[in-house]
Amino acid sequence: MGRGKLRIYLGAAPGVGKTYAMLSEAHRRVERGTDCLVAFVECHGRARTEVMLHGLEQVPRKELPYRGTGFTEMDVDAVLERRPAVALVDELAHTNVPGSRNAKRWQDVEELLDAGIHVVSTVNIQHLESLGDVVEAITGVRQQETVPDEVVRRADQIELVDMSPQALRRRMAHGNIYQADKVDAALSNYFRPGNLTALRELALLWTADRVDEYLQEYRTEHRVSKIWGSRERIVVGLTGGPEGRTLIRRAARLAEKGAGGEVLAVYIARSDGLTSASPKELAVQRTLVEDLGGTFHHVVGDDIPQALLDFARGVNATQIVLGASRRRPWQYMFGRGVSATIAVESGPDLDVHIVTHEGAAKGRGLPVARGARLGRSRTLWGWITGIAGPILLTLLLTGIDADLGLANDMLLYLSLTVAAAMIGGLLPALASAACGSLLLNWFFTPPLHRITIADPKNIVALVIFFGVAVAVASVVDVAARRTHQAARLRAESEILSFLAGSVLRGETSLEALLERVRETFGMNSVALLERTSDVEPWVCAGSVGSTPVPRPEDADVDMPVGDHMALALSGRVLPAEDRRVLGAFAAQAAIVLDRQRLQHQADQARDLAEGNRIRTALLAAVSHDLRTPLAAIKASVTSLRSDDIEWSPDDQAELLAGIEEGADRLDHLVGNLLDMSRLQTGTVKPIIREIDLDEVVPMALGGVPDGSVVLDVPEDLPMVTVDAGLLERTVANVVENAVKYSPDGTPVLVSASAIADRVEVRVVDRGPGVPDDAKDLIFEPFQRHGDAPRGTGVGLGLAVARGFAEAMGATLTAEDTPASGLTMVISLPCAAGPPPARDLPTAAP
Repeated sequence: MGRGKLRIYLGAAPGVGKTYAMLSEAHRRVERGTDCLVAFVECHGRARTEVMLHGLEQVPRKELPYRGTGFTEMDVDAVLERRPAVALVDELAHTNVPGSRNAKRWQDVEELLDAGIHVVSTVNIQHLESLGDVVEAITGVRQQETVPDEVVRRADQIELVDMSPQALRRRMAHGNIYQADKVDAALSNYFRPGNLTALRELALLWTADRVDEYLQEYRTEHRVSKIWGSRERIVVGLTGGPEGRTLIRRAARLAEKGAGGEVLAVYIARSDGLTSASPKELAVQRTLVEDLGGTFHHVVGDDIPQALLDFARGVNATQIVLGASRRRPWQYMFGRGVSATIAVESGPDLDVHIVTHEGAAKGRGLPVARGARLGRSRTLWGWITGIAGPILLTLLLTGIDADLGLANDMLLYLSLTVAAAMIGGLLPALASAACGSLLLNWFFTPPLHRITIADPKNIVALVIFFGVAVAVASVVDVAARRTHQAARLRAESEILSFLAGSVLRGETSLEALLERVRETFGMNSVALLERTSDVEPWVCAGSVGSTPVPRPEDADVDMPVGDHMALALSGRVLPAEDRRVLGAFAAQAAIVLDRQRLQHQADQARDLAEGNRIRTALLAAVSHDLRTPLAAIKASVTSLRSDDIEWSPDDQAELLAGIEEGADRLDHLVGNLLDMSRLQTGTVKPIIREIDLDEVVPMALGGVPDGSVVLDVPEDLPMVTVDAGLLERTVANVVENAVKYSPDGTPVLVSASAIADRVEVRVVDRGPGVPDDAKDLIFEPFQRHGDAPRGTGVGLGLAVARGFAEAMGATLTAEDTPASGLTMVISLPCAAGPPPARDLPTAAP
């Protein structure tokens, strides 16, 4: 039996109607006679969703005990035994209760698919693993339950359940998503219009990318070469010149005019040696296109127009942006140029934009650094000019029967020789001189149509013609060689200047340098290999490209760096003149590798220095903050044991109270030190279980004076999955810090509320507050903000609190209290199980 098919309803946020759409799909299938089974659907107390379950067969849930509480999960065995055609499984990213068949629900779904059962499921965009950091930056909430992107991408069908933020907020306000007492908190936190708009955009873009993958697969399978303009893709052709920045910005503006526009900058490098572009300028343009949301691509190809068109059609581009040609008018005699060629050959499905710029028609100005002096096409045209040109000129002169004189005829043939030298080099020019001499002798020197020459003056003239032609061809060829040599040296100097600049800038990315080597020489892969001795095997210190070679002997080009290091390149054999620049790259790669290792050692030294700083602070704490309560205890005990003074019962009680206070204070300080030590060594092992906040938070307030805290923790909050002991210590440290800085007579407010799948505990004080630039510093060990008096602690309370919070999957952040003060927010993950049963609110019309 084949694998089942997966259909996913994707939503931007809770409440958009994914489960409702899934159940509607099930009803449609049942009406068509399909065997559908509800394997697991979570209604979250939403009456309209529960109504949709009527008429659908449901498999009983499996009950699992966990830490004294019963939970229900999908019964995978029962579904496999029932074997329906289609199974409905809600909340694909759900984490199963420990003891379940699989850790995650998507793994349960994989079993059903492997058994040949089709599955319909739901998931929110914030639960995709790759978007966790993005969603946290938008909403401030870190999603604990995630599903790998690949699981969702493998789905046979993905349907976006979309809803505008305004409509979703109205649905929330009507009580159709959360209970009435949670609506205000949800609307003012997670369900803010900005959050919903950003999440909606994420969902739309992710779905669009998936649709684009489907389209690309279809085009590949059906060999569709014609461009389908389903979305605007703009390819920018770069030459490495400064006009590239103008082209990139123009393409970005074109992309902004249409929804979902995409910019792809591409540089075509020839495969015959060093690229003709400035590496520094290309690096700037790469950064620019990436900053504007586009992508940079490097392609190797000898025929630049064809390579650019192949790339554009391969990515299904709709537009190409090119710069106006840098050629001078007379240079068009060698061809129409890249821009004009692409404009002619692009066809009706590709729009070509030619953008003017400051360098247009001012000469190429780019360093030419190819290994071969002239291309194959130009050499061929040189031979055509040198051989066919004199023949055509002879036909023209004999056809019009014009007697121009032998001197003028020689000048005409000499001009063809010079043209052949300029186009094709020395050899075509020499061939043109020889051919021209023979044609002059045969057709224009008496006796005609014979090799012999009757007049000695004509012999001298022909000899002079041949000599001048050879001399002119040699001079032109030497000038061309010097020009190309100077251009090559310019390219090399720019590369070496870039390498020197990277040393001064302190760039330490080995992969970036190796990628530049690959781009510069047009290679398939580049690897930096090293070994400790001559008999040890080679080890790859860094590589880029496809299938890097494991040994220098296997490479097309290898450049030794010292005795036990080598740069290995695969793709083609480089000419000898390129190895000088390659040697500079290899030396720079070795320097970058050493710098990376030195940086690692520096980081280790920094960690040691931080440890020494903490130890120094600890010694200071021991010398003062710990000795202060010890001194008080010692003085009280000495007074009580004194025989020469008879203490009254009240005095004895006061001294004993001082001993007890000092001992409690000492116990608290030592406890914080031990906790910080556990966090530093990573020995904190939280025991996560589901608890009620109203059972833990009141216990954390036992160490603060009566009347200094106002507690507002509703009893109907969802359960949270945390370590009860660590949570109690976290809340206690935060509350103690808030009470310390609150004005006399102003109690600290400790409140809690549920927001989406999180529960927030907020500790609000009305103290002096903390500046924005110090909000992170107050969580560092041995830090006390402002003018906190000595003896009030060693500055570990908040550091321990944040460490404990992060250890159990929670977060602790600081915010400003409106008007004045500081608010500490402890964000806790809700339990995965169903919420407590409550009366369903009546939905507003």
